[in-house]
Amino acid sequence: MPPFERVVTDHGPRVLRVCRALLGRVDAEDAWADTFLAALRAYPSLAADSNVAGWLVTIAYRTSIDHLRRRNRRPIAVASPADAAATVDVVASPVEAAAAGVEGMDDDLRAALARLPDKQRRGVVYRHLGDLAYDDVARLLECSPAAARRNVADGIAALRRTYAPRPRKDPL
Repeated sequence: MPPFERVVTDHGPRVLRVCRALLGRVDAEDAWADTFLAALRAYPSLAADSNVAGWLVTIAYRTSIDHLRRRNRRPIAVASPADAAATVDVVASPVEAAAAGVEGMDDDLRAALARLPDKQRRGVVYRHLGDLAYDDVARLLECSPAAARRNVADGIAALRRTYAPRPRKDPL
């Protein structure tokens, strides 16, 4: 096994992409650090033939979901109960919370991502943000490679059907 420092160097950007997609820029660095801290603890017992990239993306995904759960449990300070109704942004599920934190996305794309079934959303994250091969995505989703391809393709197709990009405003 390579030294852990090289694992961080080689896979750090990929892990950060996954964390940012789920949490946004602010919490992504904390999740990135938590991911590699957890990985450091488990690294000595990792099998020599393990897929390190898939292993790290899985840890990053689960760590990011844990961050979302903690974020949703935090109390929000408000001046009065009347302000609370206007201040609290209700999030129905961790999927919607994850979609709400995706950096660079408009509200329509966040909503479309939030509506994807779990395996499709995870497949899109693993394949397109984690840059994992379909065989690795299949192992993480606990399905066949063909089913992994189908989940990713269906997720992308659903996003294409339900999301229409807004035209960019010309800054000049």
